[in-house]
This record gives sequence, structure tokens and C-alpha cells, in this order.
Amino acid sequence: MTRIESIKNLIQSLAIVCSLIAAPLTIAQETKEPQSKLVQFQVALLKKGPKWTGSQTPETQTILHQHLVNVLAMLDQGKAVIAGPFGDDTDFAGIFILRASSAEEAKTWVDADPVIKSELFVPEMHPWWSEDVFKKRTLPLKMNTVYLALLKKGPNRTEKETPEVQELQKAHIANIERLAKLGKIVAAGPFGDDGNLRGIFVFRVSSLEEAQELCATDPMIKVGRLTAELHPWQVPEGILP
Repeated sequence: MTRIESIKNLIQSLAIVCSLIAAPLTIAQETKEPQSKLVQFQVALLKKGPKWTGSQTPETQTILHQHLVNVLAMLDQGKAVIAGPFGDDTDFAGIFILRASSAEEAKTWVDADPVIKSELFVPEMHPWWSEDVFKKRTLPLKMNTVYLALLKKGPNRTEKETPEVQELQKAHIANIERLAKLGKIVAAGPFGDDGNLRGIFVFRVSSLEEAQELCATDPMIKVGRLTAELHPWQVPEGILP
């Protein structure tokens, strides 16, 4: 497949992704089998748990090392397609994206991780649709920084599918196509549940400020239908396109 064909496929998938993110849940539920290469993954957002203190004690260092060993094993076994910590200091500490046969299977894997068993972190689980762009990590391990945007319901969001919303959605998709052609956005997809979180964008850019500027160009974000919470995300090299 040529580079141009790859970009075309990504744009086609992103168009469906964006329609799912922007649409009410009823539309997302009706589209159980998106007419693209989108697949369902399970996402575990790791939040700081009741035993998290931020102190680097010998005990927490041991647990975090065991966590790293487990993450690399899950990646190499194909259970996780990508995983890594966030590089900022918020309630969210990192994210697993898992290739599981069910939400229950994914939850079992996550609960077995040392940082979850120790209650340093607690998981927030979501089904997630995305094109399967993930590859094997390169060896030896090297971490790169990308920028992950958690898309949330905005203050001006309504669930009515009006002509104005449809036009806004077209502009939203056009903006995603533009960013894909520029190579700025490398993965995207909607969550499959009816929560405050609506989806994910992953930007490959040089800084958080650039990612913020790109988010600000999104028509849905401009009008407050969506908001974006950005995090620097450290991921193993070789996994993302």
C-alpha cells in the first residue's frame, strides 16, 4: 500500500470516527458495525488511587517496576496494543488500550496489574472504536512523547440532530481530514458508552502548545459542543504510525 493510499484510508476512517464522536449515543448504538476498518478496543484510564501519595518509597518503586514488566509483557503478548504514562500531574496517570474479546476479559487483565492490586491506581474502563493502526514496539525499549486529547461533552452540547449540528459535523470532519493529511493526528476514535468522555485524538506534534492550537481549530470545540483535555503521553517507539 502506498503512502497516499494509507492517508486516504485513515481519512475515510476518521470521517466515520468523527461522526460517531459528534453524534448522539443512539446513532453510535445503531452503528454497531461501522462501515470502515474500525475495531473495538477496551481502554483503561488509570487514575491515582487511594494508596497513591506521590512519594518514591522503596515499596512504590518496586510496584512501579513490576507494573512496567507487566505492561511490556502485555504488549509482547498482544493483550495491550499500546500503553504508557501521562507526563503531567493530574488525576489521570496513564492509559492501557487493550485487544480483548470482551470488557470483562480486559478488566481481568487490568485488575491483575501490580499498581491496581496495590491501589496506587484505579482503572476507568471504556469501549473504544479505532482503526487498527498499532504495530509491535521496537527493541530495545525507547519511549516517545505524543499528545492525547480526551474529548468530553461540552457546555453547549445538545443531543438533537439539527441541520446546524449536521453542518457543524461536516466541518469537524473536514478539519480532521486536514490534520490527517498534515500528519498531525495519528489515531482517533469514539468511546462506545454514554459517558462524559466522547473519544480520543492522538497528535504527533512537537509540543503541548501545538496540540492545543490544533484542538482549537476544531469546529466542535470552537462552539463548545466538545472540549479537549490534553495530556503528554509517553509511548513505546514503533507502535504508532
